[in-house]
Amino acid sequence: MKKLFVSLFITTFTFAQTNTEIHLFDIKSENGKWVVFNGKNISNNDGYDSQPNFYDENTILFASNKNGQTDILKYTIDSDQKNFINNTPNGSEYSPQRIPNSKNVSAVRLDKNGLQRFYQYDFKSGKHEELIKDLVVAYPVWYNENTIISSVIVNDSLQLFISDLKKKTNTPIVKQTGRSFHKIPNSKLVSFMKKNGEIWEVWSLDPITQITKKIFNTGANQDMCWLPNGTMLVSYKNMILKLDPKTDKKWSIFHTFKDENINNISRIIINKNGTKLALVTEVSPRVLAQEQLDGYNKRDIEAFLKPYAKNVKVYTYPNKLNYEGIDEMRKRYAPVFVKTKDLHCKILNRIVKGNVVIDEELVTANGNKFKAVAIYEITNGKISTVKFVR
Repeated sequence: MKKLFVSLFITTFTFAQTNTEIHLFDIKSENGKWVVFNGKNISNNDGYDSQPNFYDENTILFASNKNGQTDILKYTIDSDQKNFINNTPNGSEYSPQRIPNSKNVSAVRLDKNGLQRFYQYDFKSGKHEELIKDLVVAYPVWYNENTIISSVIVNDSLQLFISDLKKKTNTPIVKQTGRSFHKIPNSKLVSFMKKNGEIWEVWSLDPITQITKKIFNTGANQDMCWLPNGTMLVSYKNMILKLDPKTDKKWSIFHTFKDENINNISRIIINKNGTKLALVTEVSPRVLAQEQLDGYNKRDIEAFLKPYAKNVKVYTYPNKLNYEGIDEMRKRYAPVFVKTKDLHCKILNRIVKGNVVIDEELVTANGNKFKAVAIYEITNGKISTVKFVR
């Protein structure tokens, strides 16, 4: 974005629609150290792509943006092929998983009228039927073909429920739960996330006895998974941390990603054999900076505003607040785009460091040229602050 020249719950916490991608890696242990290699962007799609889950060792399911809605996509690893398994014009699907002892798939469906329910889908035909009618399921995991553990929306918060499909019962267990559920390897337990103040914690649940037990703190991070040997993995910025709850007292680094496109990692999952790692990342801050620049040069106000957060703050460096909010940004820039036919910005230099982009710019407007420096900070997949250096 260029400085204006002088003279001119539907379920909001459930599915945050940011521009995310899914990357797949091979992993292996060599001489006691884990190696992460052969990385590939398997979604490569504009918009929301998230919640990967291994259908089998050669197939990954994930929620993927398609023409403005989110459907279930099947990715075949060995052939690099992608196919949507459903098409629901009146709603979007999230959290796809294979149903135990079945070829069918379950997913959370959010209809355009705000109704949110839990469905099963025929893997080949995409035909669906509702599984749980009395709960607003947000984040589920299958314990067996008749038992589902899930975070359920209750009075604008998440609570853990055990649902027995055979008995048609739904039992509340714990409040203030999160979105990451996994079976704990070599046990009959399920792990879930519980919030304690501002801190997330990993807990275990025995679905039979309903006993819960704290395992370890994860700080501000709520996305985790398990290696087959019982080691926990947690996503953190551009890193994955590891901890063996049986032997370790603190987290250590499993892997650090150098690629700027592996940024602000959220969901992570390992296949059953422990040979592949799928993770969700925000797009590089470079992409967002370029997206708003392209919109600016086309004088397309909607394309220009798309990368910005609704509550974006615009400063004169270092901390003088000029204005706040995307509506105010629209008021300021829309007339300029209409009136200034030669409006253009050329990037002289761009630096990307973490979630910050610094652009040195040459701006043309009304026959005049001037230089500017803009600093963009990205938060949760959107440009949250801009600072102009005079």
